[in-house]
Amino acid sequence: MKLLGIEAKQNATYYLGRHEQVRDFGADLYVLNGVGEPDFWPADKYRIVGSQHIDDIVAAARDWHAEHQFDGVYTMAEASVVAAATIAEALGLPTVGVEAARNSRNKLLMRQCHERAGVPRPRFRYVPELQTALDAAEEFGYPVVIKPTLGAASHFVYRVDNPAEMVEKYAAATDGLGRMIWMETEAKGLDLGPYGLILESFLDGREYLFEALVWDDDVYLGSIVDRVTMEGDNFDDDVHVAPTSLTKEQLEEIHGVVAAAAYSQGLRRSVMHAEIRFHEGRAHMLEIAIRPGGGGLDMVARVTADYCPIRAVMDVARGVKPRVRQYTPTGVHMMGTCVISEGGQVEYVAVPDEVRDSPQTLMAKITARPGDIIRRPPEGNNILGFLIITGTSYDDVKHTLESYADQIRVKMVGKPEGGCITPWSRDTPRVPA
Repeated sequence: MKLLGIEAKQNATYYLGRHEQVRDFGADLYVLNGVGEPDFWPADKYRIVGSQHIDDIVAAARDWHAEHQFDGVYTMAEASVVAAATIAEALGLPTVGVEAARNSRNKLLMRQCHERAGVPRPRFRYVPELQTALDAAEEFGYPVVIKPTLGAASHFVYRVDNPAEMVEKYAAATDGLGRMIWMETEAKGLDLGPYGLILESFLDGREYLFEALVWDDDVYLGSIVDRVTMEGDNFDDDVHVAPTSLTKEQLEEIHGVVAAAAYSQGLRRSVMHAEIRFHEGRAHMLEIAIRPGGGGLDMVARVTADYCPIRAVMDVARGVKPRVRQYTPTGVHMMGTCVISEGGQVEYVAVPDEVRDSPQTLMAKITARPGDIIRRPPEGNNILGFLIITGTSYDDVKHTLESYADQIRVKMVGKPEGGCITPWSRDTPRVPA
């Protein structure tokens, strides 16, 4: 199979490992970046357009397609899903469709789709000004959540507990709109829907993440991880664990919610990363993205549920139904965390060899590079990387993850070396929703 990978603007080397997986799984992979770095991919299969404008990227893709006749187009980047759908459509290749991609990228359009279909969801309102946000929060009742319509990875997403906090956090979120990487890396010239802030009612139960697939009339929940730490005022992607604690009855309920939400967004054949949170005993839809989950969730899915989201991307891109089954745990236990630090400029992040090379370490990946600026809430939500551990039981992986995370050393310019920040102090008993 001959595939074309897309990034409108390259996000450092964040997606390089996933491109390498696509190649290693047998694809003849070509990579097209609107704006990118030289030597990102082998020169004979790599092109940089030199422009982020969608018309220029489409024209370059057409020229390359005329030479090689690609079987499919894909992206791993949240900020390129609409661009990838646009390019695939222009090349006459399988695609989710531009409208469905837009509905799956823009949180306001997504919520409107869910509302029309009667999908359980938080109450929501588009809040283009502070007073609108204050009025909506008073109507919904505090706490509420404020977030960008075109965000990702919890950047500038805040829990707000009272009107005074709303004034402060609305300003922080508004400031974030002007410098959010997820907008800086979008293709220019696309209709992405409203760019601003939405306010949502707070869902107070536990959160679950799914690597899933919709294929015509079937929806599959391929893998599941439980979020086992409860956030504070900000929504860091803290600690996740598998296998899930959800019951058979809860999974049946969630399956119905995910299916209804996917179809409401216009999805018929797509890889999905779905997030569910329980509220008052019912499963509510947070969001469905049309790419695999980040932070090593693809590896977790393979090891803990025998489902490969990367292979699924490859198959969907060329119009072939992936190998998938409903969630069936393998018996392998997993716990993973983001590697988080205080804000500053990275001098180095050191992971000991005994941690990196341990047979229990599924992933020890530092994505931050020396010189990178790490912004922490309320200025941003940058992380250093990911650490994922496997083992034989919940207690085994929890103990090992705590031990290994404590060994990672972080040095910020002008500050003494220290450890990463871990969320163990906010850990709560692992119980079903």
